[in-house]
Amino acid sequence: MSWTRHSVNRRAVLATGTGLLAGSVLPVATAGQASAAQLATSSSDLAATYVNPVLWQDFADIDIIRVGDTYYCSASTMHYSPGAPILRSYNLIDWEIAGHSVPVLDFGAKYDLNGARGYVRGIWASSLAYRPSNRTFYWVGQIDFAKTYLYTASSVEGPWSRLTALDTAYYDAGMLVDTDDTLYVAYGNTAIHVAQLSADGRTQVRTQQVFSTPSSIGTLEGSRFYKINGNYYIFLTRPANGQYILKSTSGPFGPYTLRQVLLDLPGPVTGGGVPHQGGLVQTQNGAWYYMAFVDAYPGGRIPVLAPVTWTSDGWPVVQLVNSAWASSYTSPVVPTPPRRVEPMTGVDYFTGTSLAPKWEWNHNPDNSKWSVGNGLTLSTASVTGDLYWARNTLTHRIQGPTSTATALLEYTGMWDGDRSGLALLRDSSACIGLIRDSSTSTRLVMVDGLTMDTGWNTTGTGTVRASANVSGGRIWLRVNADITPGANRTATFSYSTDGTNFTSFGPAFTLNNAWQFFMGYRFALFNFATQALGGSVRVTRFEVSTP
Repeated sequence: MSWTRHSVNRRAVLATGTGLLAGSVLPVATAGQASAAQLATSSSDLAATYVNPVLWQDFADIDIIRVGDTYYCSASTMHYSPGAPILRSYNLIDWEIAGHSVPVLDFGAKYDLNGARGYVRGIWASSLAYRPSNRTFYWVGQIDFAKTYLYTASSVEGPWSRLTALDTAYYDAGMLVDTDDTLYVAYGNTAIHVAQLSADGRTQVRTQQVFSTPSSIGTLEGSRFYKINGNYYIFLTRPANGQYILKSTSGPFGPYTLRQVLLDLPGPVTGGGVPHQGGLVQTQNGAWYYMAFVDAYPGGRIPVLAPVTWTSDGWPVVQLVNSAWASSYTSPVVPTPPRRVEPMTGVDYFTGTSLAPKWEWNHNPDNSKWSVGNGLTLSTASVTGDLYWARNTLTHRIQGPTSTATALLEYTGMWDGDRSGLALLRDSSACIGLIRDSSTSTRLVMVDGLTMDTGWNTTGTGTVRASANVSGGRIWLRVNADITPGANRTATFSYSTDGTNFTSFGPAFTLNNAWQFFMGYRFALFNFATQALGGSVRVTRFEVSTP
C-alpha cells in the first residue's frame, strides 16, 4: 500500500390495537401445534423482558420466518462473501449465525476484485422462505438489477445450491409459499408486482402489477409477502421512515388496499432512525411480532423487535409505549430453547476445517491463498497499493454499542513490501498493522486516510499517522470501536508484545456515519503484497469482546 508518510506524532400513527387473529398462521411457519407442556410458562418467565436492539450488529433488510420451534432471519450483505446470512433463534431474542444462502458471489468478475469491484452491489434485500411439502428452504434475490436467483437447501447450514436464474429482476423480493403450495414473489419499487412461479420454482408462470404507490407517499419497496387468515398481505417500507401494508381479500393478484403501519415513529435506539423494512412472524402460541431494523450508523442497520396485534378487520398494529417503539417489552412466550445459541462475540482460534459463519470476505476470496486448522493463514493474494483492491480481506461485524477486537498475528512469513494487519473497514477506513520493508526491517504503523468516493472509487490509499520498528515474530493488534450513533463514533488502536500490556498507538479515528455505503463498519484482517506474491501471516487468536 502506498501509505504516505506523515508526522507521527414518521410521527407515530398507531394506537394500541385490540384483538388477535386467533389461529392464523403463515405458510412458512410451523407444521403442527406445540404441546401444552411446551407452551407452559412460569409467571417469572412471563414477567421477563427483552431490550432493543435485539442484535446490535449490522443485519439489514430482514426477512423472518418460523419453522417448528425455530426462528430464522436473513439479511443483506452487499459485496461480502458468502452472502445472505441466516440467523437462528429459539426465542426471537438470542440469535446466532447459522449459515449463508449464497455460498459465493459468482455473478461476474467484479465480485472477485478482478478488473472491477462490486462495492454496494451484490446481495440487497432478498427473501427467505420454507416449503413444508418438500422440507426445503428457499432464498430469492435479484443481482445488479438484471437477474433473479433462487437457491435451495434442506437445512440452513447448507449446502445451498442454485435452483435457477430468472431474467426478470425481482427487486426487493418477498416470497410466499401459499397454503396450496404455489410459489409467489412480491417485488418492485413504487410499482409493486406479484409473480407466480412454476411448481418446481424454476420458471415464471406470470407476473402482474398489483399496486401503484401514490405520489403523496413517494417510494414503497422491500416487499414481504404473507397469507394470514385467508387474506394476502404485502408488507412494504417507505425508506427510511415508514412502513405500509397492502391487503387483498381476493387472492394474490389483488386488488389490494393500502394502510399505513408507521411513519416517523420514534425508535428505541438513541440517535438511531425509524424502525422499518422488516418482517412479521407468529409464535407457537399465536402471538405476532415485527422485526425491523434501525439506521444506526456508523455501525449499520440493527434489528429491533416489537409485538403486534390485529384489528378486527385484519390489519396489524405495532404495540407502542408512549407513542414510540419501546426500548423494552415483555419477552415472547416460547418453549424452552433446546440449547444456548452460539454467541456473536468471543474468541476464535481457527482450529476447525472451515471458517465460522460469522466471518465474511470482502468480495470473493482466492481460496488457494488461505487456510484454517492451525490458526488462520492468509497468504498474499493481490499485488496492490490499495486495501480496497486487496483480495482475501476477512471481515467480522462490530458488536455495538462498543466493542474491542484483538488479533494475535504471527508475521515471520511476510515478504518485502507486504502489508498486514487489523482494519476498521468501510468507505473511510483506518488500520493498525505491519509493513515489511525488507528482510531485516518490519514496522508497526497506524494508518488512516483510506477512502472511497460515492462511486466507490478509491480516493485515498492511506497516510501513516504512527510508526515504530518491531521484532520478535508476533504481535497483538487491537481496535476499540464506539459505534454509538451520534457524536462519539470513535476508534482507538493499540498493540502488545506480550498479550497483556497494550500501548496506545496513533490518533483516534472518527468513524464515518453517512448512510450511502449502507453496510456498517467491520473489523477486518488483511494481508496483501505491494511487490510480489508469496508472503503469508498467521492469525492464531481473534477475539471480539464487550465492556
